[in-house]
This record gives sequence, structure tokens and C-alpha cells, in this order.
Amino acid sequence: MPQRVRKAVFPAAGLGTRFLPATKASPKEMLSLVDKPLIQYVVEEAVASGIESVIIVTGRGKSAIEDHFDVSFELEAVLRERGREADLALVREISDMARVSYVRQREALGLGHAILQARDLVGDEPFAVMLSDDIIDSKTPALRQLLDVYEKYDAPVLATMQVEGKEISRFGALDVDEIQDGVYRIKDMVEKPLPADAPSNLAIIGRYILTPDIFDEITKTAPGAIGEIQITDAMRGLLRKRDFYAVRFEGTRYDAGDKLGFLIATVEFGLKHKDLAPEFRQYLKSLKPS
Repeated sequence: MPQRVRKAVFPAAGLGTRFLPATKASPKEMLSLVDKPLIQYVVEEAVASGIESVIIVTGRGKSAIEDHFDVSFELEAVLRERGREADLALVREISDMARVSYVRQREALGLGHAILQARDLVGDEPFAVMLSDDIIDSKTPALRQLLDVYEKYDAPVLATMQVEGKEISRFGALDVDEIQDGVYRIKDMVEKPLPADAPSNLAIIGRYILTPDIFDEITKTAPGAIGEIQITDAMRGLLRKRDFYAVRFEGTRYDAGDKLGFLIATVEFGLKHKDLAPEFRQYLKSLKPS
């Protein structure tokens, strides 16, 4: 039986430059999608998938993330005093959600480097990596779909989806053999290829199940053109030594790290919000073309 995946790493030390000036002093991961910060959606997905320990890789100016998942005694006291029991349960649920640990990335040197900072907390165990830029709305949590494949093959697993045309140059792209519907054995992977050089239209999305041997591979990975250590390059090195698989997950992925993607996600999630949806839908219908 493969070793159980108990831990998930959340890289959250990036500068969030695509959202400036909003992220000048506030973490991008704390941008609110309707009424919850982005990172909370992804932590909830991890917990729903069976993850017990959450490891968040932070940096300077990211203390709001730690405060969000911590107990807020003052807020809870006020809510209790005012008899707002539903709100009290809501904020207490956040701090009780999972066991959360933090490690700092002193410089933003790429996703591979960020994951490496969690090495001591992960230890000699398989682990998940989850990016809060990628919000995935699905009946079965996307990470759970990856875990099911990991448990079958006892090997690293990546989330993938099909993208169209030039979009592939924004992602890592996969060269694969399909071994069952929506499940692939990976032959190669290329980080941000030119469209003409992409091996397929299957893009790597921000959900990974990795094994601890990835850490040694990261330390041997040279920085790329802009001085960042890419996790795709490290995985490509490890691919020469062991099998990797990919899952074309079922669900809708929103690029919440992009302004337009974030706006689209806000509308979609607003239309699903049980308290807001009726009035919000009515408002959208009332809008006139400009």
C-alpha cells in the first residue's frame, strides 16, 4: 500500500504583481472571492480531500494569512457578547479547520524554491502541493481525484486540463500516453513552451502529489532565465528515475491569479451563493450593454 498523504504545502510567498496596486501591502492569497479569501477555498479543498496538516510557505508582508487561520479571541468575544452565534461558529470553524504550520521563503525564487522551504516540515512523506491561484469548483474535490490515482499507482500525480491555442505557453505542457479515461502516464513535460513546441494541449494545473525525493531534485535544478527554480524542471529530472501520472480532473478551474479570471470567478461564485444569488442574478439581468 502506498504511504498515506497527510500533508499539503501551500506556496504563498509570491509578490502578487499581477494584482498591483491591491497587493502592494496585502497578500494576493487574501483577496476575497465573494466572502472568503482565495487561500481558504484551497485549504477547504485539502481538508475535504483528507489532508490533516497544512504547511503554508509565506514571506514578508504575509502575516494576514497567519492571522486568518489563527484564533481571534477579541473578535470571538465581541460576537459572543452580541449573541451572533452563527458568525462566531463561522470564524471558529476557520481556526479549527486544520493543523497549520508556517515557513518563510526569504526571497521569491520560484515555485520549486518555495516548495523546498517546506522540506523539514514535510519530512520523508509524500505530500500535496496546492496553489491558491487555481480555484477548482468540482463535485469531488480536485485533490481527492489526484489522491485516488496516487493510491492506485503509488507515484507522483499532477492535475491537468486541456487549453486552447497560444494559452499553452502560460503553463507547463505534458507529453503523455493515456492509460485510462482522463488518466495519463507522463513521458515528458516542458515549462511554458512556445505553442509550436508544445507536446500537447494538456497543461499542468496547480495541484500536485509529490514524493519526498523531489527535494533532492530541486536542489540540483539550475535557476531559469529569470533566476527562478521551476518545479516543472525538477519534476522533469525526477521523471527520468520514476513514473509520473496526470489526471484530467473533473470540474471548472478559475485562474484567480489573473484580474479577468478573478472577476469571472467572482461572478460565478456570486451566482452560487445561497444568500446573494437571487438579488445578484437580478442585478446582472438589469445591466444594459454600454
